[in-house]
Amino acid sequence: MDTPSFPHDWKEARRFRALALKQEGWTQQEIAEGLGVTKGAVSQWMTAVANEGVKALYARPHPGGPLKLSLAQRERIPELLSHGAEAYGFRGAVWTCARVAEVIKWEFGVVYHPAHVSRLLKDLQWTPQKPIERASQRNETRIEQWRTEVWPELKKRRDWSGARRYL
Repeated sequence: MDTPSFPHDWKEARRFRALALKQEGWTQQEIAEGLGVTKGAVSQWMTAVANEGVKALYARPHPGGPLKLSLAQRERIPELLSHGAEAYGFRGAVWTCARVAEVIKWEFGVVYHPAHVSRLLKDLQWTPQKPIERASQRNETRIEQWRTEVWPELKKRRDWSGARRYL
């Protein structure tokens, strides 16, 4: 029997195990029970081997749906986003997946779900950075003073014995 030296996935390994058990004389029902699959699945695998040979048990890539954007369009996305979110009328400079989806819709007429936009951006190795926004009233001197003077005192007063206090 021509079995793979290293199965591509556990399902492929299970199919080859079923073939080995069949060659050892197991019935399809025994194989199904032993591998935790239906008798119909075992039947399909054995029929495929009979029609196509052992190669029928190998895992095949799942191509997914057709691409919505051409390669040239995909390559243009980082350049479009480099102009900034505000150039497209968004408030603030943060690029969110929903905003990128809108830009793709405006520029190319193609609708993407925001969850799929994140995958698209990852494929393009484009990672938007969320800017650090600080309140304009923030007083760094007082914050540092609190960290060095107040917080250590609070930590000293805390009972760290592990027992919870209930009032």
